[in-house]
Amino acid sequence: MTRSGLASLALALAAVVVCAAVASAQSDQAERIRACIAAFQDATASPDNAIPRSLLNRAEAVVVFPGTIKGGFIAGVHRGHGILSVRDPKTRQWSPPSFMTLTGGSFGAQIGVSEVDIVLVVMNQRGIENLLSNQFKVGADVGIAAGPVGRDAEVATDIAMRAEILSYSHTRGVFAGATLKGTAITTDGDANRIFYGRELTTRQIVFEGVGRTVDPVPEWIAFLTKVMP
Repeated sequence: MTRSGLASLALALAAVVVCAAVASAQSDQAERIRACIAAFQDATASPDNAIPRSLLNRAEAVVVFPGTIKGGFIAGVHRGHGILSVRDPKTRQWSPPSFMTLTGGSFGAQIGVSEVDIVLVVMNQRGIENLLSNQFKVGADVGIAAGPVGRDAEVATDIAMRAEILSYSHTRGVFAGATLKGTAITTDGDANRIFYGRELTTRQIVFEGVGRTVDPVPEWIAFLTKVMP
């Protein structure tokens, strides 16, 4: 084989490797979406121990972080990868997901490592704008609260009126409100670029509906439409 032929073959092989890597990364993001569906199903499965339906019906956005790693001894850390979708205020249709990351620290009596599913139910536009800021950090200045569970609609309504975002966690079969003070939530730009095939901001994805037909986005939207009509 000539030198030019070898060069062409090398380029072709390199292209194959790159395409395979991109396809694998896209598959990872698709699995993240499906993991979010499974985590959110657990959060809504039992009426007596789940996010109240009255809150889900009024929510303006939702963020799910499945399998967030939490661990440490005395001082702990947690990190997770998830997705955000926003409801159109006029049509009430759900947007394609933007990929997000969660990082933070916590202090208290803890030991070992566990995986925790985290669900954030966003109740108003201000909560959405906070999440879409360059880096949203849960603190005293943000109206975030541990969400109520079960059928108590009166309590749920009272809390929802005062909070921008309600937070929940699920681990080892126990579902409850979560305290996330000090946690930072940011856009996962690399995941968005890999999954959608081009550079996109979170605003483009959730407000302009870009990538609505990319598999498994329709599955995610159909699921949200069912549990949060």
